[in-house]
Amino acid sequence: MKRVLVVEQNTEAAAAMVSDLRRQGFTARSVGTGERALRAHVEADLVLFSLELPDIDGLELCRSLRNGGDTALMAVTDAGDEMGRVLALNAGADDCVVRTWGFREIGARIDAVLRRAQPRHVLPGAISLHQLHIDPRLREVRVHNRLVGVTSKEFELLYTLAATPETVVTRKELMARVWGSNWGHTSRTIDTHVSSLRAKLGSGGWIITVRGVGYRMGYAYRVPETSAG
Repeated sequence: MKRVLVVEQNTEAAAAMVSDLRRQGFTARSVGTGERALRAHVEADLVLFSLELPDIDGLELCRSLRNGGDTALMAVTDAGDEMGRVLALNAGADDCVVRTWGFREIGARIDAVLRRAQPRHVLPGAISLHQLHIDPRLREVRVHNRLVGVTSKEFELLYTLAATPETVVTRKELMARVWGSNWGHTSRTIDTHVSSLRAKLGSGGWIITVRGVGYRMGYAYRVPETSAG
């Protein structure tokens, strides 16, 4: 299910938005501050944020999220705030919606943004590495048959590493394959996603850092050897 994080200081408005998004089939939750959004956005496919927040300016939040990752971003503005929409788009928002629009239109726009954010290349077949199973058709990751909830980019990152488990994939290659970018500021983006994946996959050393180069799959995927005799 597509996960939406609503960032809105008005608790009634946030609750109404979350409730309707859930009725439309989204997984939705809300936070009331920009600081909480910065911590929670890694678990969302899209952040729907108000420009008016009690602690961080909405535009600054947008810039921070865009510089720190790949999560889709959508700003909520007032009907007459054309300049706010322009500034939000310039700050990195993928789209803007007007606060007075109906929930169904907002939901449709969220769907459209998430479709555009999906990878354009076609992934090959499923990968099974001992107790790790990655299914690109279902977009599912399972460890010891436990379903692991991952974001779109976390899935692509893990799939890219697992496709060549004996090979180190450089940071530059990961940015090109997963993010479709040669953007230079790779450290925070890649490290954040790797850290999140490690926490979700659990103990066992699934992803190994090769200092100064990149990442490779660890040895958790190998079938343990049985002793002879």
